[in-house]
Amino acid sequence: MSRKYKFLNKEGIYFVSFATVYWIDVFIREIYFREVIESLKYCQKEKGMEIFAYCIMTNHIHLIFRAKEHNPGDVLKSFKQFTSNKLQSVISENVKESRRNWLLWIMEKAASKNSNAKKRQFWQQHNHPIELWSPAVMNQKLEYTHNNPVKAGFVREPQDWKYSSAIDYCGGKGLLDISFFFE
Repeated sequence: MSRKYKFLNKEGIYFVSFATVYWIDVFIREIYFREVIESLKYCQKEKGMEIFAYCIMTNHIHLIFRAKEHNPGDVLKSFKQFTSNKLQSVISENVKESRRNWLLWIMEKAASKNSNAKKRQFWQQHNHPIELWSPAVMNQKLEYTHNNPVKAGFVREPQDWKYSSAIDYCGGKGLLDISFFFE
């Protein structure tokens, strides 16, 4: 793995993206979005995750954050492990999930190809952290994060996507408390 894809500055603000295995569209039901939001809230409160921006898409997440305890890799790993286990459990117990057997099977298939995974794998392993070292880079990644649902054709305006911090940057209140780059 290239050095540019590691958390080198433990105090830095980072942009990360991570996707479900095989880019499967898991986040199409409210219950799954809610689990991710609750996990992010927990990481804010208990793990020292300071969130500047986020966007949860159907099969991936963009996140701009800093770890207050200077352990961004640990915080992100904890978030991904917990949400992986929690979402697998919620999917397997969701009797209304018409894709339940297929989703669990595809996660088992992914795990069978990964020596680090046990029974199932939910997230792809890489995160590609990019340190946001200047105002220009911060603004570019913020715009990219918030415009993702627009580019995908889900909404016309970034602030209309419920599972994003774009509304916060337009003066409204989103689902998570966020910090702003320049307060």
